Amino acid sequence: METNRIQSIVIVGGGTAGWMTAAALARILGPDYARITLVESDEIGTVGVGEATIPQINIFNRMLGIDEDDFVRRTKGSFKLGIEFVDWGGIGQRYFHPFGNIGVDMGGVSFHAFWQRLRGEPEFADVEDYSVMAKAARHGKFMRPTTAPGSLLSSIAYAFHFDAGLYALYLRELAEANGVRRVEGKITDVARNGETGHIEHVTMADGRVVGGQLFIDCSGFGGLLIGRALGVPYVDWSSFLPCNRAVAVPCEHGGEFTPYTRSTARSAGWQWRIPLQHRIGNGHVYCSDYISDDEAAAVLLANLDGKPLADPRFLKFTTGHRARFWEKNCVSIGLSAGFMEPLESTSIWMIQTGIARLLSNFPDRGFEPASIERYNRLMVEESELVRDFLVLHYHVTTRDDSDFWNYCRTMPIPDRLAEKIRVFQSSGRAFREHEELFNDTSWFAVMEGQRLGARGFDPVAELMPIEQTRDRLRQIKAAVTASVDHMPLHRDYIREHCAA
Repeated sequence: METNRIQSIVIVGGGTAGWMTAAALARILGPDYARITLVESDEIGTVGVGEATIPQINIFNRMLGIDEDDFVRRTKGSFKLGIEFVDWGGIGQRYFHPFGNIGVDMGGVSFHAFWQRLRGEPEFADVEDYSVMAKAARHGKFMRPTTAPGSLLSSIAYAFHFDAGLYALYLRELAEANGVRRVEGKITDVARNGETGHIEHVTMADGRVVGGQLFIDCSGFGGLLIGRALGVPYVDWSSFLPCNRAVAVPCEHGGEFTPYTRSTARSAGWQWRIPLQHRIGNGHVYCSDYISDDEAAAVLLANLDGKPLADPRFLKFTTGHRARFWEKNCVSIGLSAGFMEPLESTSIWMIQTGIARLLSNFPDRGFEPASIERYNRLMVEESELVRDFLVLHYHVTTRDDSDFWNYCRTMPIPDRLAEKIRVFQSSGRAFREHEELFNDTSWFAVMEGQRLGARGFDPVAELMPIEQTRDRLRQIKAAVTASVDHMPLHRDYIREHCAA
């Protein structure tokens, strides 16, 4: 009996997106389900900007059966407990957006409510005192979670910094070991079926033809398949996220080997700092309407920890996404599908969720519209929810020192974000929408960190007597301090377990 299943998959483009996709499909589908071919050209460089991640990458790596120490060692990586934001709410202000929980919910009521009730008392004023991840990061400490039940150390949440190019090579090894075939060369033509409009094959510069039934576009910003061949338009979000350029440069180590990413707001954008074992990754994301490329590079080079290790590298982008992520027999994943600046390290997450949703809506050769429509709806929703969280950082600020910040502070924002801000201002409540990536703790950390200011607190917190609330917060604060005291230094942990 003839099968209707997909028997040949062609991934166009390598880099992080291409090899994550190849490794995942090969692992989940197995060697006998379909032939998987990845086409990439050594002549075409990868962007290689996204070197910081969020904890969800642990799910992806475990699914691939990756040994974590080997992975960190091979990618010259380090560990990440969150992101420090400097000068975002106002010049001279800084705060930490930690992974994991802040405090401990009590009686079904969010810890944030109890803290907000006492925030005016100096003893309880610093919310970072109640987060193991934030306090450990400030002290340069790290360890993986323990298995001790009830211990705060059992709930440590972490992600990684790594060299994206080395990660792609690491995944390539896994993928090829599981049967993925790599074809080297540049694509010069894309052939489509005259009746269905489906992609049938791609033609290489040397005349070779690579055919398939399902095509996955990981070709980067250009969107060779989804954009050029299939003509799917791009939804432009520049009005919400006006930055459209980045300049990146690695530098030598200097200062502390921090277990966190740092984002420092500049006059027309922001600068990232990502510490790896062998270097520090740096970049300046900016809007070309307010600063020139040369000026942006000068700002970056003037604010490095150590000597630059390469010339500044520029890239252009437009924040937004394809109107449809999946069109006919082509699924776009990575930069071909859309781009949101790496402010909260979501680039690799968008690749990961695109792969996961492709697998959960995997087609046969009939390419039923219902599954394609569902995939597109979910990916658009995911993009919008991430977008809103990023816009929050720009919009909630008191900065008025440049035209860029004046625009961000006063610009129209999405309705859902405006509602979240109003709710927080009135009651201090922060919510997670359905299954969105960022939970209530993340929203709370940024809103509070940028001093949005809540006029009140959740009145349900008054179920607990005020003195009992003080005692509970003292206990949690002491437990956090004791936990962090027990942790080794980040550099020592890497030296012992996974030094490159």
